[in-house]
Amino acid sequence: MPGVRPTLSKVRQALFNILASRVGGSVFVDLYAGTGAIGMDAMSRGAGSVFFVEADRRLAQELKNLLEGCGCGPKAHIVSMKADDFIRKYALKEGWRPADIVFLDPPYASGELDKTLPLLSTAGFLAAGAVVVAEHSKRVDVPEETGLLKKKKTYRYGDTSLSLYVKEGN
Repeated sequence: MPGVRPTLSKVRQALFNILASRVGGSVFVDLYAGTGAIGMDAMSRGAGSVFFVEADRRLAQELKNLLEGCGCGPKAHIVSMKADDFIRKYALKEGWRPADIVFLDPPYASGELDKTLPLLSTAGFLAAGAVVVAEHSKRVDVPEETGLLKKKKTYRYGDTSLSLYVKEGN
């Protein structure tokens, strides 16, 4: 998909090694889904449901076509909207089961991490003990905490970093 920077396979492998046993049965949210590779990996590792959130309607449609072709059925939910709108809308949606894992990989120079990370600790969006993993450039300093999210560790892979946050408290 032109213009999309997919997460490198070595970083995807590292991500799922970090998440290990948490994925099975989880509600997994792939914000800024792009190619959908992370969400598809989560489905292949037993996630209960995966939300692919992509603001670009063309990319969201391509992702929908791809996922329909693989028979992913009721596990996959493709949502074409901005990440912050999704967080606000779904946290209030009746029947929303709070997310267990959120992966966010916004365009590196967009400033989206500064906006999206604080929103994720909005009441009702994340389950107790939920994990949030932010992919970002190693040159970007991410906060140690934001709301109920506390950074536990940052992993570095070349120019890419994965910062792992855990929701603490309610």
